[in-house]
Amino acid sequence: QVQLVESGGGLGQSGGSLRLSCAASGRPFGSWSMGWFRQAPGKEREFVALITWNAGSTRTADSVKGRFTISREYAKNTVSLQMNSLHPEDTAVYYCAVNRGGISYHSKHYAYWGQGTQVTVSS
Repeated sequence: QVQLVESGGGLGQSGGSLRLSCAASGRPFGSWSMGWFRQAPGKEREFVALITWNAGSTRTADSVKGRFTISREYAKNTVSLQMNSLHPEDTAVYYCAVNRGGISYHSKHYAYWGQGTQVTVSS
């Protein structure tokens, strides 16, 4: 069982930056990956970024590429999402999640989820 706790959300300004963190209890293993998803009101949950636990390989959604960076601190079991050049359309609840099966952009492949953290970007 893996428990995930997100932190770092809040209010940001358009063009500004925020950093989200996700602390995992229990150690993710081998081929696992950790991802960030987001869900805006009235919209489906969408993939934002992922990182493979061992190799540190990353993938990011086109909508955030060049602005958001995912990273991990292996020793601390944490994954972070650095969000720069924020847009109002980045406003959403952001969730971190664990996929035991490797790389996937689909939320259905993620077995464990955090409670979510609200990010609101003002224009």
